[in-house]
Amino acid sequence: MKILVINCGSSSLKFQLINSEDESVEAKGLCERIGIDGSFTFKPSNGDSYTKEVDMPTHSEAMSTLISALTDPDNGVISDMSEISAVGHRIVHGGEDFTESVIIDDNVIAKIEECVPLAPLHNPANIVGIKSCLEYMPDTPNVAVFDTAFHHTMPESAYLYAIPYKYYRNYKIRRYGFHGTSHSFVSKRVAEIMNKPYEELKTIVCHLGNGASICAVKDGESIDTSMGLTPLAGIAMGTRSGDIDPGILEVIAKKENINVCEVTNILNKESGVYGLSGISSDFRDITKAISEGSEAAMTAIDVYVTQIVRFIGAYVAILGGVDDIVFTAGIGENTPLVRQKVCDRLKYLGIELNYDHNNVRGEEMMISTENSPIKVFVIPTNEELAIARETVALIS
Repeated sequence: MKILVINCGSSSLKFQLINSEDESVEAKGLCERIGIDGSFTFKPSNGDSYTKEVDMPTHSEAMSTLISALTDPDNGVISDMSEISAVGHRIVHGGEDFTESVIIDDNVIAKIEECVPLAPLHNPANIVGIKSCLEYMPDTPNVAVFDTAFHHTMPESAYLYAIPYKYYRNYKIRRYGFHGTSHSFVSKRVAEIMNKPYEELKTIVCHLGNGASICAVKDGESIDTSMGLTPLAGIAMGTRSGDIDPGILEVIAKKENINVCEVTNILNKESGVYGLSGISSDFRDITKAISEGSEAAMTAIDVYVTQIVRFIGAYVAILGGVDDIVFTAGIGENTPLVRQKVCDRLKYLGIELNYDHNNVRGEEMMISTENSPIKVFVIPTNEELAIARETVALIS
């Protein structure tokens, strides 16, 4: 079977066409910097990759671009979309309705739409991907794989907020966590690399992309994670504030004479590294600015690193120790500066960084020394493969 995997992020759209028989990738691509100055990369298994600039103001244009590439007579890998057996979609927020993957129907779409206020940067993009696929392939099964599902193993003490319990009982306001597909895949992969039972490891996964979350995995289960009710919580991100004093919302609203929805929009789209630096939400731009002497860019990185270190320290305590720490996703895999700054501040745990190995970008590598009691890894996440496996299991 050929499975098309769609992974719509807040400013990106990754896709892979996977042959489920041998899990080979027949084509893959990336639409990035959506809404900024779009770039499209396409790599067919039977040809050379290419990158071109494409105007992609929204995810709708990104979806159209990838379909054109897959079916292109010269560089595509299929003649038409009917060759695809199923489509697997990464869905960020499933609330309490979805604790596992499901085949998509109108009711599922409606419930995903109900979760839009909880993931305003992501669920709308996920829904665009679903509806576009249904338009082009109306008879092809579509499967939703939820980021929140992996974290449903968190205990009450981790997912409940210290607010009146009626808000959880009536409105299901709680910590859900995100990037679950990535945290699951990476934590399992590091167990394979270390040749140790997954159920016996204490792992901290740092999924650092435009959106970012940190997860404590113990005995093969998520026991705590940095994101909360929405993907706005946790560490500072590309354009998101991460955790802040809730009282800040009231102060900004009064000072700027705006309502809470407008403040939330600022926290989602104008904050984080972009808000602190005033330069960009893209860490390639930030790293370049630092090399050119930008103090604002350096401050943004220092705040970002401090928050990562804060969560790692907390999770070491919650786990009762840690065996390994893993960096993954776009920034985690490709920004040695961030990894070095984080590990240098964790030397008190005994972590020793191999600075030569840390120069790796986008490759699987142990970046701690052999003598380091806590092993540190870079492991490229493969959410697409994990989603494909879930999709095949459901439609079979």
